Amino acid sequence: MSDNPPITQAPLTKEQQDRLCRIRDGLKITKVVCTRAIKGRAGDTFAGLAAAWNTVQEDGGQGLVHVGLEEADPQVQGMTLKEAVIAAHLVGLQVDLVALQNACAGGVIDENRLVADIQATKHNYMLLIGSALTNGDTPTK
Repeated sequence: MSDNPPITQAPLTKEQQDRLCRIRDGLKITKVVCTRAIKGRAGDTFAGLAAAWNTVQEDGGQGLVHVGLEEADPQVQGMTLKEAVIAAHLVGLQVDLVALQNACAGGVIDENRLVADIQATKHNYMLLIGSALTNGDTPTK
């Protein structure tokens, strides 16, 4: 048994809700990273993709002096949270397809599974992307 007390969520005050909305609405996402692993009888296959958005900022720490809510690097223009969700779906689709192709090429899955999984994957992502584009929601099954 854990010594940590259970986490409980008290209702947010109006001020906390406003602050949360202000932070969420001010987010500018500049990078989407997606990784996948496919497990099969012959082992595991991994794939990963990172997509940067309209930025010169690198992961190497450039611009760290300017980190803060009040100061922002004028060269960095990120996506809104809704745009980032769509971007994540697009990058996720591509990394899923690459992982499946790599798994088939490496003998982890057979060609029949590859074809079926690619068709199902494309269908599912098109549902996600279509829903995000039309109303910003994630579809439920």
